Amino acid sequence: MTFDPASYVFSQPTEPTAIRASTVLPAHRENVELRTADGHRLVGELALPESGEIKATLITLHPLPTHGGFMDSHVYRKASYRLPALAGIAVLRFNTRGTSSPRGTSQGSFEEGIGERYDVEAAVQFAVDRGLPNRWLVGWSFGTELALMYGATGAVAGAIEGAILLSPPLHRATDVHLKEWAAFGKPLKVLVPEHDDYLQPAAAAERFALVPHADVVGVDGAKHLWVGEKYAGRVLNEIVAEVLPGGSAAELPGHWSGPVATAHA
Repeated sequence: MTFDPASYVFSQPTEPTAIRASTVLPAHRENVELRTADGHRLVGELALPESGEIKATLITLHPLPTHGGFMDSHVYRKASYRLPALAGIAVLRFNTRGTSSPRGTSQGSFEEGIGERYDVEAAVQFAVDRGLPNRWLVGWSFGTELALMYGATGAVAGAIEGAILLSPPLHRATDVHLKEWAAFGKPLKVLVPEHDDYLQPAAAAERFALVPHADVVGVDGAKHLWVGEKYAGRVLNEIVAEVLPGGSAAELPGHWSGPVATAHA
């Protein structure tokens, strides 16, 4: 059964609520479908602020689906739970081809990052067609490969403001793609866990030296999957500071005074 985001049950606590991993804040949430140029239907969810200006849009690219990555990978799930309400940010999550989650299964099959080019293009085009402003790619692990390989060229390049990379392994993305980002010139924020399984901060700084404007940030204590509220919160703070006009490193609130719901795994 396809998960319906309208199934969240909100209540109004008498006191401010501490924001935890399962806390869902108010937003307009809808199940969406993306159509790729090669004929696949991809399933996803769009979370929008309930009111006020949409200040930025995150187009999220999830970790490797053959190793458990999908649109509900925890950092992206928490982004959709929190950022529309706390920062006025729209969050588009979707399953790349052949990937399943409670939302459903996207058509096609995993193509090692090659056919997924069409998935990236479809997601960006969806955001353009919906009039969502200030669009940023946010890639995590395998998703960083897609952002690096396809973000700085073609139609995608003209439709985004930049990209944020979480735990880039630089397996499929090569120096050729890094040089394309160097020529592209738009912002590239790179968050590298101290204890990453694939690429740690010193090595990342060396590899990303090919992109002189890249902002490579090592995160002490973090691991590839950003497990723990401390590290997930750090990622969300860094994202907000990067994508909001005039953004700063100020932390997102840890409590919420409005209606809340609780997500169940």
